[in-house]
Amino acid sequence: MALQISATNPEHPALLLELPWHLPLEEWPDRYLVPLPRGISRHVVRYARAGDEVIAVKELAERPALREYELLRDLDRLGIPAVDPLAVVTGRADEDGSALEPVLITRHLGGSMPYRSMFETTMRPATMHRLMDALAVLLVRLHLAGFAWGDCSLSNTLFRRDAGAYAAYLVDAETGDLHPQLSNGQREYDLDLARVNISGELLDLEASGALHPSVDPIEFGMEICARYQRLWQELTRTSVYPAGKYHFIERRIRRLNELGFDVAEMQIEHSSNGDTVTFVPKVVDAGHHQRQLLRLTGLDTEENQARRLLGDLESWMATQDDYEPGDPLGASPEVLAHRWVREVFRPTVREVPRELRGNVDPAEIYHQLLEHRWFLSERAQHDIGLDTAVKDYIANILPKARQALPLPTEEETAEAPPV
Repeated sequence: MALQISATNPEHPALLLELPWHLPLEEWPDRYLVPLPRGISRHVVRYARAGDEVIAVKELAERPALREYELLRDLDRLGIPAVDPLAVVTGRADEDGSALEPVLITRHLGGSMPYRSMFETTMRPATMHRLMDALAVLLVRLHLAGFAWGDCSLSNTLFRRDAGAYAAYLVDAETGDLHPQLSNGQREYDLDLARVNISGELLDLEASGALHPSVDPIEFGMEICARYQRLWQELTRTSVYPAGKYHFIERRIRRLNELGFDVAEMQIEHSSNGDTVTFVPKVVDAGHHQRQLLRLTGLDTEENQARRLLGDLESWMATQDDYEPGDPLGASPEVLAHRWVREVFRPTVREVPRELRGNVDPAEIYHQLLEHRWFLSERAQHDIGLDTAVKDYIANILPKARQALPLPTEEETAEAPPV
């Protein structure tokens, strides 16, 4: 029986050959292992080092190992958050020639943790809700791609915080199946499994004393299903908007925000019938929008201002011909963000006379202009455009606002923040 390594990268087999494949995984010496927290698994799993990479090694039968390897590769091609498959090792045997189980090798997801490690200290309910939201986002994205998980649970998920964002990653695809499209029955089956599994896992945490006393495991299991259904409806309902009518797109973004989700990516497909808009959601932590806006544009704002400005920036970027998410030849978000500051943000704020805005900072002025455009567009039931909103704001809103406040002194006007 010859050792065989099927790998996605031709460099990996040489690195993997250094590992002790003649030993059962449970008996690997500590010098090969990396002491990272592991979740609960029906298989033996160990973290090891191969060259400069940390890998996860899982023992299982050959057929399911090869099948899971291919499924993970499919999910990678579809852009679904999941662990990266590296190789399958078959033909293993011990020193006596007895066969050993094959292994599936995946790349360790840096910065991620299994749910049990995250609950070692009692987690606040608000943080738990964001983690469950992240899992709901993952399940929706899997279903949109036609992937039936077959065993959605906290144990089969890794969670990672990335610059304030919460993301859930699929770890175990062994029970999964990929289809061109899922039926409602297939989705409901996955949801029912998720409800039962998650409630059971939280009950287990409750019994060990690691669950916040205010958290009801059964209610949490039900809640993730409710969050999934609301998110699924908001993302999958088909809407074709008249070209350039960004007011309707903004309305969709606001509904996602009200559900507790941010927009990670937005794409607009132009056609003769109108614009079809698709969204990819994400879950964020407090202060995330401030940090992201500062990184992209250099604008230092309050959190609500940043969220509003990022929404406008995302809508604007999706209309630019040289913006193609994931395309290395397209303009980067940083380049487009600075173009937005130069061509949209600053010229718009400069339209507002300095003597009327006083010491109100530019980000707040722009935020108020966007809110005014939203109000006028809702009343008119069509997008009235930013230029019209600015003119109406200057003529009808700012004078009344200034009458209710002391007029700025010459020194205050001179010290007003530049744009």
